[in-house]
Amino acid sequence: MEDNSSVQHVILVLSGKGGVGKSTVSVQLALGLREKGFKVGLLDVDLCGPSVPHLLGLEGSSVHRCPEGWVPVYADKEQKLAVMSIGFLLADKNESVIWRGPKKTSMIKTFLQDVHWQELDYLIIDTPPGTSDEHITVVENLANICDGAVLVTTPQLVAIEDVKKECNFCLRTGIAILGIVENMSGYVCPNCKECSNVFSSGGGKSLAELSNYPFLGAVPIDPRVNGGNRSESIMKSMPSTPAGQAYDQILTRLLQSIEENVQRKKNGMEVSN
Repeated sequence: MEDNSSVQHVILVLSGKGGVGKSTVSVQLALGLREKGFKVGLLDVDLCGPSVPHLLGLEGSSVHRCPEGWVPVYADKEQKLAVMSIGFLLADKNESVIWRGPKKTSMIKTFLQDVHWQELDYLIIDTPPGTSDEHITVVENLANICDGAVLVTTPQLVAIEDVKKECNFCLRTGIAILGIVENMSGYVCPNCKECSNVFSSGGGKSLAELSNYPFLGAVPIDPRVNGGNRSESIMKSMPSTPAGQAYDQILTRLLQSIEENVQRKKNGMEVSN
């Protein structure tokens, strides 16, 4: 990263498998933090499946270089939300990124070291699913300044088993786990308000309790999360919906978890001194 002191907090968003809504969670957290008055960066390092430009309605945007490095795309006129994705570098949004590991590693290092974010309160990094070259590169470059990771899962057993591997990755690489989000936790009918557990429910919460990690919250399926106003979070556009309330709870608990983690680090430094 160009200047570690220019970014106050770095949060990784991880998932054990694809299709659990990791990028949606990343985008909603970024929008929610901006709406709380913070200056936010959102870095999409899912090189083979960059969905952040689409989720924010930024497809077709392009980036350019300045003397300090790559200038990110801003999602608002106030320049409170800066976004970088390989999707901005592709001539065609349907173009496949067919790269071997070393080229992926080189691209991610470029994103981490050469993007001119300026001053940021929070940098959220949307990673690809699994534990591979991309994750190792991110950890190696950010180990000393990363606050920790948010793990995203869906309730069914296969997703829970994969997120357990993600927990193990964090433990082995020294990344704090800020909390677990259970996404697609039931479908709430907009008419009768009844919740149907399409993929079962409670798996993410049970894993958090068994592993003694913070449980940030459970988000029900709501097509409006990605289909409404892409410049606002669901917390702002539809605050009374179950999904809006769930994300508001998740963001509140995440900020609390980050603060507790910061205090633990300070106390550890005091003890070591």
